[in-house]
Amino acid sequence: MSLRSALYLTVLIPALALGACAVGPNYKRPSVETPPAFKEAEGWTPAKPADGVDRGDWWAMFNDPLLDSLERKVEVSNQTLIADEAAYREARALVAQQRAALFPTVNLTGSATRSHQPGSGAQVTGSGQVVTSQGPINEFQVGLGATWAPDIWGQIRRTIENAKAEAQVSDATLANARLTAQSELAADYIQLRIADAQKELLRKTAEGYATSLKITQNQYAAGTAASSDVATAETTLTNAQAALVDLESQRAADEHAIAVLTGHAPASLTIAPDATWAPKVPPTPSALPATLLQRRPDVALAERGAAAANAEIGVAVSGYFPTLDLTGSGGYANTAIQQLIKSNSLLWSLGANVSETVFNAGATGAKVRGAKAAYDEAVANYRQAVLTAFQQVEDDLAADHVLQDEEPLRAKASQSADKAEQVTLNQYRAGTVAYTSVVVAQATALSARETLLTLRGQRMTTAISLVEALGGGWPGKMRD
Repeated sequence: MSLRSALYLTVLIPALALGACAVGPNYKRPSVETPPAFKEAEGWTPAKPADGVDRGDWWAMFNDPLLDSLERKVEVSNQTLIADEAAYREARALVAQQRAALFPTVNLTGSATRSHQPGSGAQVTGSGQVVTSQGPINEFQVGLGATWAPDIWGQIRRTIENAKAEAQVSDATLANARLTAQSELAADYIQLRIADAQKELLRKTAEGYATSLKITQNQYAAGTAASSDVATAETTLTNAQAALVDLESQRAADEHAIAVLTGHAPASLTIAPDATWAPKVPPTPSALPATLLQRRPDVALAERGAAAANAEIGVAVSGYFPTLDLTGSGGYANTAIQQLIKSNSLLWSLGANVSETVFNAGATGAKVRGAKAAYDEAVANYRQAVLTAFQQVEDDLAADHVLQDEEPLRAKASQSADKAEQVTLNQYRAGTVAYTSVVVAQATALSARETLLTLRGQRMTTAISLVEALGGGWPGKMRD
């Protein structure tokens, strides 16, 4: 057989083997019971995003340039995202590595030796040639060798399926980490701005309390008010001032969290207070349940985990079947380098090795059972991820409904409390009510203002939570 024929076989046999079967079950996405619509979405216009929809800059719905600039830093500077992106690249490299096992490994070799054997003039070279010489012998060799384990039962192909699914798991992990980081930053930013708004509210309230204290002091000087009224007014003012200082701690924590999410040390980021900032609640839509299966990264991650586990069953089942290893080599050897590439210097060999496990005390069967159990676990985790996703969306929709209906009531209560506070203060000036009535009215008004501000902040953070629950922003029609 010529060298060309030998090399031809090393290429032909793999090509034929690629058409072999792959043992183990072919993957089908596990079925999941999905409701036709969200329970809490009655009267809402569904959006219909398709698979692969660009989630875009969903935070733009808050119309805040500073938030926009901070969110863009998350993509390039957040260390968790950088780590997950590296893990994804590693997973893709593993897919390429596993795919390479489908093809032969070809090696090119070359050598030059100089040797001498004592005794008679007949000497044997490393390639088996008998040479008559009294002195040292030079020998030159060049060759091409190939080894290959044909994927007859599909073990390598199932391994590739597993590696692909794991790479997609890494991709989904990256997407999930990105969405989580973006959502956390937006929530922290909203909380920071709510703290700014609360400080402004308390600042104005403290100014009002200072005015009340001055009135009380004047009336005490005129003999129309007791000293206890002055002490009570001072206490009320001091408590408001203390609450104003206390907000600094909460605001600082939010600012530090934002710094870390954008990949910076807390000391390197300062966000200036904005006394003009006011909560702007974006309109929130609903979406069809299929959206969750298409867009939520954690659901995609769980589904790809099931695909990877299914491929592992095929890898385990292939252990029942024999393995075949093929080897082939060819080359030239001669004592004279100028005569090396000649037909009479040709060397070649072909070989095959078949092995079958006859007894391993049930280890292969145990691997198969274990792989099937792991698949069942992955399917259950996938279905649970879907159910959890539905629950999160329903919870956020219900919360938004409640908060939206509650806001006008809280706003009216705050207006009434403000009016009652002013009326009571006027009555106190006229001497018709005790100062305790003023204190009660002031406390009620402050509580109503803070409750309204907190509620509007909750509506904004609920919108962020809904974004995360739906797997990203929402194209389509918005709720009126």
